Amino acid sequence: MAMRTAATRAAATATSQSGLRALYSSFSNFPFNQPQAKVEKPPPAEPSTNLFVSGLSKRTTTEGLRDAFAKFGAVVDARVVTDRASGYSKGFGFVRYPTIDEAAEGIKGMDGQFLDGWVIFAEYARPRAPLPPINNGSPQGQW
Repeated sequence: MAMRTAATRAAATATSQSGLRALYSSFSNFPFNQPQAKVEKPPPAEPSTNLFVSGLSKRTTTEGLRDAFAKFGAVVDARVVTDRASGYSKGFGFVRYPTIDEAAEGIKGMDGQFLDGWVIFAEYARPRAPLPPINNGSPQGQW
């Protein structure tokens, strides 16, 4: 009987606290109410002759990328990364200049410009993170 009385009092209190507010206040630990963690931007990449270009259109080709960046210096290599199955651009690519000065001019000239109807972004490329070791061997001592 005491349990029933306590439950009745709790329900009466909840309805007196403007209904939904009481319901939602009981979910204070619900994940939707948690503050979002701030994601820090990675530090800018060190200047190099290799540029990372993002925001490319699916129609952008390697030749088109080379021609666009050739206005700002001699392009050693240009490559649009494509999907193996469809052959379409994945939306990013790389451009390599012979000197850091020409690479800086390429960034200054093409960052935030339109290429094939899309705004592209150019920045110094970061080195690829090392891949984790592959353990294809059989587990020791299990055979």
